[in-house]
Amino acid sequence: MERGKGGKRVHVAMQIPNLLTYGRIAAVPLVAGCLMWNTDQSRWLALGLFIAAAITDFLDGYLARMWKQQSSLGRMLDPIADKLLVAGVLLMLGAEGTIHGAHLWAAIIILSREVLVSGLREFLGQLQVSVPVTWMAKWKTAIQLIAIGFLIAGPAGDKVLAHNTDIGLAGLWIAAALTLYTGYDYFRAGLHHVMKDDGETGA
Repeated sequence: MERGKGGKRVHVAMQIPNLLTYGRIAAVPLVAGCLMWNTDQSRWLALGLFIAAAITDFLDGYLARMWKQQSSLGRMLDPIADKLLVAGVLLMLGAEGTIHGAHLWAAIIILSREVLVSGLREFLGQLQVSVPVTWMAKWKTAIQLIAIGFLIAGPAGDKVLAHNTDIGLAGLWIAAALTLYTGYDYFRAGLHHVMKDDGETGA
């Protein structure tokens, strides 16, 4: 139990920032199901769900800081929810053909980076070392989410905005390029701590 907004005691698992994170996780199969249905209406519904989920990514952290409801549970679940949302949607977009051909490599680069960073953060966590999120990484995330939004709209969006899908694919490649850059930054920082840890162990 922790003291929440207004002095009331709130169980950590039921704090509003954590509830928003749960909602983001729950949105993953809903968005995937709408994309699998693959009608114009279901794509717009999927886009609405995705936008709502993306907004909770900002809100949960903001509210946790404002209401002083930051918790270990939230810190654990937040990056998991982010990665599930991006990975789940990219996989579904690849499966139903919106992301196709050579464009699949952009999705593979993004997914590979998520796995790399997750493993690196787990390792550094054991060393009690944190790697701060850079502004470049934040830009990467923003462009990535916007590109995925265009791709979720897909053919339905093409009827409203010419080349909607092409815009999404171009954005996905920009996000993939930034992914390589930020992934290298994380790997270099992690390698520095690996070498430092090995040096101290061998001393």
